[in-house]
Amino acid sequence: MDLTGLGLRVTAARPHVLLATVPGGAAVRLAAERLLSSRDWPQVPTPAQADLLLVAGPDSPESQAALERLWRDLPAPRARVHARTADEVEAALDAGRALLGSPAVQHESAALPAEAGGHQEGEHGSRERHEGDGQAPGHGGEGGGQGERRADDAHGGPGGGHTPHDAGQDREAEHGDGGQAHDDQDADGHGNPGGHGGHGGHGGGRTEMPGGLPMAEQGADRDGLALDQLHVSLGPFLADWPAGLTIRLVLQGDVVQRAGVDEPATPAAGGAAEPYWAQPWLRVASGERVPVGEAVRRRAAAHLDSLGRLLAVAGWPAEAVRARRLRDDLLSGAPRAAVAPRLERFTRRVGRSRTLAWLTSGIGVVTAQKAREAGVSGPAARAGGDVTARYRQWLTDIRRDLPRLEDAAPLDVAMEESPRGLWSAEDPPSAALIALLPRLLEGAELAAARLVVASLDPEPDELAARSAVEVARG
Repeated sequence: MDLTGLGLRVTAARPHVLLATVPGGAAVRLAAERLLSSRDWPQVPTPAQADLLLVAGPDSPESQAALERLWRDLPAPRARVHARTADEVEAALDAGRALLGSPAVQHESAALPAEAGGHQEGEHGSRERHEGDGQAPGHGGEGGGQGERRADDAHGGPGGGHTPHDAGQDREAEHGDGGQAHDDQDADGHGNPGGHGGHGGHGGGRTEMPGGLPMAEQGADRDGLALDQLHVSLGPFLADWPAGLTIRLVLQGDVVQRAGVDEPATPAAGGAAEPYWAQPWLRVASGERVPVGEAVRRRAAAHLDSLGRLLAVAGWPAEAVRARRLRDDLLSGAPRAAVAPRLERFTRRVGRSRTLAWLTSGIGVVTAQKAREAGVSGPAARAGGDVTARYRQWLTDIRRDLPRLEDAAPLDVAMEESPRGLWSAEDPPSAALIALLPRLLEGAELAAARLVVASLDPEPDELAARSAVEVARG
């Protein structure tokens, strides 16, 4: 009996997919998420859980080192495919299944040395802990899972553990609005939103451990005590994370002492740099007539996409699945009457959740004055508060946009905000959001930092579009 071949066929029948979205790959990511859901293929947050690595988006040389680290960390049997456009996703998944089920391919892959694929231990990536390469620390809410569970959130509510939005949760989300999700937790604790796991490999010091990993260095904390400092990179491929964004943290314990943001990666020359969620505003800027209904539909879908990320990070996967299903319905052109009842139930349940508000209150406060000083506009500025205020502002904006989905009047970019704020190609709203991150993250706990980023949810592709404008102007 060929047990190896049998095992490969079982794996290929329902692969666990790690989706790595490169800059410019938002449309490919959305297509991949829809198809994975329809095929009942689980989407997982870490390389250790994955069989198939799906790279979504155009070629990005700046992302290759991080992609090689992801690929190196996938256990055998494994396969890697690349969908550069949304139309290529189905063929890429079929090719990945064929590679997983091929004994010859898997034997050849197992025979390759560990460093195959271009990663060298002497690279910068070996000197820091790259949490964003699919290994998420504290993947959930601040102190998630602690305290009592309220009656309104007793079934699959926030803080109940982070799980990937896989097909099992899709099925739960389809059967009514009870939200009774199966919160299957991983053995390494990824299900615990309060867990700050995997800090052992942080680097940044001068003394190196076996294997080239540096030990932690020491530095004074805010009270003048000499404590270990751990250097952590979040991104660019962390689950439920803005594509291409890398934040470098210096931690003492689980508290962020310093934070800095790398320049977002960009696609290769000739690749798509246009931000997906701001496309209607870009088309108007180029002289095209765009109906208001199309723009507000894209904006509401963008807010649902952001809510899906935040709910997943906070540990409420059932509602994250609902947010993504509603997002996909809006993007596919579903009429208002078809989505209005479900959107109302979703916004009411999330907006009234006391547990979600408890998990997110007091974190990442951005007052209206601070927002103006930082050049922030859009929902983050109007919310004028913490993470709770920002996700509730998204819900309010979705309800406000719902009656306008069929509005045929021409879009006025001076009157209608893009999803992240007033649109300007020279000064895109996400630039101010990204610039705001370091000061909000410093002093926060690591798990709270994930929630802060999710509640602002900047789109780094907007900065790539600004760069393209600057290049065009010489």
